Amino acid sequence: MRQQCIQQIVRVWYDILSMYKASDPDLCTSALDCIRRYVTWIDIGLIANDVFLQLLFELMLSNGLSDQVRGASASCVIAVVSKRMDPKSKLNLLQSLHMSRVFGLVATEDNDSDLVSRVASLLTGYATEVLECSKRLNSEDGKGISVEILNEVMPSVFYVMQNCEVDATFSILQFLSGYVGTMKNLSLLTNAQLLHVGQMLEVIRVHMCFDPVYRNNLDIWDKIGREEEDRMMEFRKDLLVLLRSIGRVAPDVTQVFIRNSIADAVASPDERNVEEVEAALSLFLALGESLTDEMIRTGSGLLRELVLMLLSTRFPCHSNRLVALVYLETITRYLKFVQENTQYIPLVLGAFLDERGIHHPNINVGRRASYLFMRVVKLLKAKLLPYIETILQSLQDKVAQFTSMGFASTELSSCEDGSHIFEAIGLLIGMEEVPLGKQSDYLSALLTPLCHQVEEALLNAKVRNEEESPTKIAIIQQIIMAINALSKGFSERLVTASRPGIGAMFKQTLDVLLQILVVFPKIEPLRSKVTSFIHRMVDTLGSSVFPYLPKALEQLLAESEPKELLGFMLLLNQLICKFNTAVGDIMDEVYPAIAGRVFNILPREPLSLGPGGNNEEIRELQELQRTFYTLLHVIATHDLSSVFLSPKSRVYLDPMMQLLLSTSCGHKDILVRKACVQIFIRLIKDWSARPYGEEKVPGFKKFVIEAFAINCCLYSVLDKSFEFRDANTLTLFGEIVLAQKVMYEKFGNDFLVHFVSKGFPAAHCPQDLAQQYCQKLQGNDIKALKSFYQTVIENLRVQQNGSLVFR
Repeated sequence: MRQQCIQQIVRVWYDILSMYKASDPDLCTSALDCIRRYVTWIDIGLIANDVFLQLLFELMLSNGLSDQVRGASASCVIAVVSKRMDPKSKLNLLQSLHMSRVFGLVATEDNDSDLVSRVASLLTGYATEVLECSKRLNSEDGKGISVEILNEVMPSVFYVMQNCEVDATFSILQFLSGYVGTMKNLSLLTNAQLLHVGQMLEVIRVHMCFDPVYRNNLDIWDKIGREEEDRMMEFRKDLLVLLRSIGRVAPDVTQVFIRNSIADAVASPDERNVEEVEAALSLFLALGESLTDEMIRTGSGLLRELVLMLLSTRFPCHSNRLVALVYLETITRYLKFVQENTQYIPLVLGAFLDERGIHHPNINVGRRASYLFMRVVKLLKAKLLPYIETILQSLQDKVAQFTSMGFASTELSSCEDGSHIFEAIGLLIGMEEVPLGKQSDYLSALLTPLCHQVEEALLNAKVRNEEESPTKIAIIQQIIMAINALSKGFSERLVTASRPGIGAMFKQTLDVLLQILVVFPKIEPLRSKVTSFIHRMVDTLGSSVFPYLPKALEQLLAESEPKELLGFMLLLNQLICKFNTAVGDIMDEVYPAIAGRVFNILPREPLSLGPGGNNEEIRELQELQRTFYTLLHVIATHDLSSVFLSPKSRVYLDPMMQLLLSTSCGHKDILVRKACVQIFIRLIKDWSARPYGEEKVPGFKKFVIEAFAINCCLYSVLDKSFEFRDANTLTLFGEIVLAQKVMYEKFGNDFLVHFVSKGFPAAHCPQDLAQQYCQKLQGNDIKALKSFYQTVIENLRVQQNGSLVFR
C-alpha cells in the first residue's frame, strides 16, 4: 500500500474533508478517524505538510463546524505529534505546527466538552514530545528551541489541568513529573522554571482539595464518605509523587508555597475553609516523606517556621474529622524536630491531649490520636518525665471511659481500639527514671480499680442477668486489653531485678485474670485475650511466671477446637524459646494432651483445598498442622526431645514419626518439609549412640534407615517436582544431605550398606556412582558431598525417565 496507492488515498481524504466539511460531518469524522489510524505507519510527509496540516488546523479552529469534526481533527494532529522519528526532525515538525493558535480553544469553549478534552490531550501530547526531544538532543540550539516551545505551551497545560474536567489529568502529571526530572541536576533554576514550579504547586493544591459537597459525608464517615475518601486518596498518589519531586529540586519554593497555603487556608471563607486547610496540611505531611531525618531534626530551610506555625495555629475547622486527622499525622511526621527542640513539647502535648486529639468529639479521631500519642511517647520518652503528672491527669477520664459500658459496646477496629492510651501510659510510667515510690503509686492507681472491676464481674457472673452478659464480657475484654497494653512499658529487668515490687503487682493481676478462664471457660474472645496476656507476662515476668503456668495451661487445654489449640501451641513455642529445658516438666505434662487432640483432629489423608469442600475448615486444619510442625521443631531443637519419650507421650511416637516422614517426603510447602528433615536430624543425634551402641529408642534406628533414608533422602529428591533451581528447595536438599552425613556418623555401615544396596539399585544407580557416593560420604567435605549427590540425582533422573514409582 505504501508503494502503490497510499498517495491516492491521502488525496481522496483531502478532497472529502475540503468538500464535505460543512455538509456531511459524519463522513468527515470517519475520514479523520481513518487518517488518525494511518498516520502511525505511512510516510509522515503525506500529512505533515503545509497543505494538509493547514486544513486540519482550519477544521479544528472553525467555529462554524460541528464539535465532532473539530475534535476528530485534533485527534489527527495528536497522531502527527506522537509519530516516532529522530529528535531533530521531530523538533522541526513540532516547531512548524505553530501550536499557539489552538491555545485559546481551551479557554473559549465549554470546559466539559469533548472538543476541549481532545484539545487538552493534544496540548499535553505536544508538550510531552517537546520535552522528549529536549532530553534526546545534545545541541544547545535544539535544547534552546525546546525550552522556548515549552515556555510557550506551559500556561495552557496548567490552565487545562486547573479548569477542565478531562481524562488527560494522568498524562499531564506524567509530563510534569518528566519536566521536573529535567531540573534534578541543575544548581540554579531559571526564572521561567521557578514560575512553572510555582504554577505546578498551585495545580497540585487545587486538585488536592476535596469537593465541599461531600463535607458532611466525610465528617460522619458514612458509606458515601468512605468511597469519596478512598477515591481521593488514590487520585492524590500521583499528585504527591510530583510534590515530593518538586520538593527535592526546589525545596525553598515548595516550603514557602506550603507556608502561604496554610496561612491562606486559615483565612479562607467558611464554605472552603475545611477543604483548603486539609489540602494545605496534607501537602506539608507529604513533603515530610521526602525529607531526611536530619533535615527535620535541624529544621532546615523554612521547616522550623513551618513546624512552629503548625503547632501554634488554631484552625477554625478543627472539629472536622479529616482536618483533625491530618493535623495529628503531620505533627507526628515532624516529631524529630521537637525531639531536638524540647521547648515545644508543651505545644505537642496540648495538641494531642485537648479536643484536637484524644478528646476530639469524633471517636475515630480520638482513637487515632491515642495511637499517634503512643508513638509520640515512644520517641520522646525520657524527655516527657517532667510532664507525667500533667499527662496522667489529662487522660484520667479516657482511662475510666475505656472500660465503661458505653465504650465497650462501640465497634472496635483491630488496630485502633483505644488501648494505645494505656500503652502510652505504660511507656511513661515504666521508665527506670521514674522514682520507685511514684512508679508504684501510678501503677497501683491503674491496676487496682481494673482488677476490682474484673473480680466484681466474676463474683456476679453466676447470678448475672443474661441480657447484661455480652456487655459485661465486652468490658472484661477491654480491661484485659488495657492491662496488656499497660504492661508493654515495663521491661523484664525492671520488674524482676531492679524493682520486684512492680513485678509483684503484675503477678497479682495475672492471678486475677486467670480466674476468667475458670468462670468463663467457654467464652472464646475472653480465652483469646487472657492467652495474649499470658504471652505478655512471659516476656515481662520472665521465669517468675512459672508458678502460674500449670493452672493457666490446664484451663487453656480444656478446649480442643483447632483455633484454640493453635493459640495454645503458639504459647508453648514462646515458653520453650524463652526458657529452653527449664519447661521440660511442663512439656511432659501438656505435650501428650496436645498430641492426642491434634492426631484426633487431623485427617489421615493429605489436606487440600478444592471445589465442593469446606475450604475455610480445611484452611483452619492446615494452619493447625503447620503450627504443630513448628511446635515439634521447637521441642526437638531446644534439647527437649525426651518429651516425646515420656511414658504418657510414647503412645503418640509412632503417629508422630509417620506424620514427619510423609511430610518430609511430599508436603507442598518446601519450608515445612525442611523443618521436618531438621527434626529427624535432631532426633537422630539425640536418640542414637555411636555405631553399635545400645539403642535408646527401640525400632527408631530401623525406621530411620529403612523408611526415612530411602523415601526422603533418595526417592523424594528423584521426583521431578523437586526443583533444584528453586532457592528454598536447594536449602531443603542441603538438609537432606546433612541428614545422610548424620546417619552415617550415628549408624555407620548399617545405614550406608542399606542405602547403597537397597535404595540405589531401585533407582538404577550405576555401581561406580554408588562407590563414589560412599567415598564422598565418608570424607569431611559436606559441600563436595552435596554437589556430588545433586549430580547423582540429576543423572538418575535422566536414566529412569520418570519410571520410578515410590511410596
